[in-house]
Amino acid sequence: MDSMSLTTLERGKTTVDAAALEALSAQLRGTVLREGDAAYDEARSIWNAMIDRRPGLIVRCAGAADVIAAVNFARENRLLVAVRGGGHSIAGSAVCDGGLMIDLSPMRSVRVDPATRRAWVEPGATLADVDAETQAFRLAVPTGINSTTGISGLTLGGGFGWITRKFGLTIDNLLCADVVTADGKLLRASQTENPDLFWALRGGGGNFGIVTAFEFKLHQVGPQVLSGLVVHPFADAENVLREYRAALEAAPNELTCWVVMRQAPPLPFLPAEWHGKEVLVLAMCYCGDLQEGEKATQRLRAIGTPIADVVGPNPFTGWQQGFDPLLARGARNYWKSHDFTELSDSAVEVVTAAIPRLPGPECEIFIGHVGGAAGRVTADATAFPQRSAHYVMNVHARWREPEMDQACIDWARGLYEAAKPYAAGTAYVNFMPGDEVDRVEAAYGGNYRRLLEIKQRYDPLNLFRMNQNLRPAESRRAA
Repeated sequence: MDSMSLTTLERGKTTVDAAALEALSAQLRGTVLREGDAAYDEARSIWNAMIDRRPGLIVRCAGAADVIAAVNFARENRLLVAVRGGGHSIAGSAVCDGGLMIDLSPMRSVRVDPATRRAWVEPGATLADVDAETQAFRLAVPTGINSTTGISGLTLGGGFGWITRKFGLTIDNLLCADVVTADGKLLRASQTENPDLFWALRGGGGNFGIVTAFEFKLHQVGPQVLSGLVVHPFADAENVLREYRAALEAAPNELTCWVVMRQAPPLPFLPAEWHGKEVLVLAMCYCGDLQEGEKATQRLRAIGTPIADVVGPNPFTGWQQGFDPLLARGARNYWKSHDFTELSDSAVEVVTAAIPRLPGPECEIFIGHVGGAAGRVTADATAFPQRSAHYVMNVHARWREPEMDQACIDWARGLYEAAKPYAAGTAYVNFMPGDEVDRVEAAYGGNYRRLLEIKQRYDPLNLFRMNQNLRPAESRRAA
């Protein structure tokens, strides 16, 4: 292996000699890749096709010992570091240019103990991996809505999905985590071991180290849930949203209903004349008794005059994958997001005004309703700050052609700015693109200062900076 030039933390260059590279490789059970190797392009390819970065070196880890070796190598050589779990981050922080990419995707094991309702999950696992193992025992942990998402990034940013209102955020079900910190130590973080680190991991992103194992508590769910879509003409959107808002006030925690506004894809249950036309979709899931679910969803399903209602019993694993075809990798993506403490009439008017200006057929606006069990945790109990019952809006620009970049990004930014007066000010960090570095403090609200203190303690060098970064004092001075 020849010596090579790699990007440093300061975005300069350093030469790492052949002996150091050979020594790193000899420590690993996994593999080292560099440009020109057969698996290099596959390893650096991630979900968002806008991200096309070329790491100088990729370490594909087989276990915690590999992660420790990679972290030590990066720190000793002051290398720019990116950490890949599922590679699903909208910001593309899983990949860096010229530095060291630590790839956790080979670490995908999931082990379930049905007696204690516990699962031990490696950081390269996807939500589909977790669901497949837990649902074998009719158990589940609350996760997200796209099964190709990595469990690691989702969890570290908070994690919410179809069963969050009943069972809390993903982080509310995290019992402990094994973490490789910037000094190369493997620590256990839990309520009783390194509790400050455990607090920060639950919502603070990848700022504090690399998690090599998660332990989750599980809940009885499925194997079937009442779930599906109710599709409305977009002309009825404002009325549907107002009735939707009212219906949620009395909704049980087992019921989650979210909104998607977009041009209708060619779904088989939609009449052909609606394909490509603007629609509003109520997507709902009831995770309790199916007959009770029929009663609980009745008010939502009675709104307006829908084009189609395909709500019914579905396997939980199938519903978890229901949106995958619309969110497959390979498209260009740019997101903007707001939290709303209420879905006011003014907010509804602003949001619906953006749909007739959709720049492409895959662009959409998503509104998720979060509360219930997630809202019964105090704002300072974890790093994740927004615990009141609230709505999360994700302006999801998605397209294929590079020449559409500016139009799609401008559309997303325009709606974000127009909706800002009605927003809470916080944000879900997993929905934040890479150009929102100035928004990190507001996203964490009252928890920001404590997060900075913990970052300073565990990563004063800011080795883990390819994320929604909390910059310690040394890093801020260097800038």
